[in-house]
Amino acid sequence: MNIIPDQCQVNQALEIFVGKWKLLILLHLIANGTTRFGEFQRVIPTITPKVLTQQLRELEEENIIERHVYPEIPPKVEYTISTYGKTLEPIFTAMHTWGQNHLLYKQSRK
Repeated sequence: MNIIPDQCQVNQALEIFVGKWKLLILLHLIANGTTRFGEFQRVIPTITPKVLTQQLRELEEENIIERHVYPEIPPKVEYTISTYGKTLEPIFTAMHTWGQNHLLYKQSRK
C-alpha cells in the first residue's frame, strides 16, 4: 500500500458512514433492498425515530442512499441504496472478512 499518511483520505470516508447506526442501515439496504422507515424501526428496535431520521438524511445528503416519497395519504417513503452507495459493498465485504478473521485470531490466542 502506497499511502502518504498526511494525504490519506480514510477520515473522509469514515465521516460519511461512521455513526452509531449508519453501517447497520447501509448493510440492511444492501442485503434487503428498498426499505420503509417503519421497517428500519423494526429491524433496529433500539434506534429512536429522531436519530433514524438524522442518519438517513446524512446518508441521503452524501448520495449514499435515495429517498423516494410517494404522494399518498399517509405519505409513503422508501429508501434504497444508490448506485454510488453500492460502491461501498466491496469495502463492507472486506471489513466483514477481516472481522471474521479477527474473531478467529482472538479465539486462537485463548
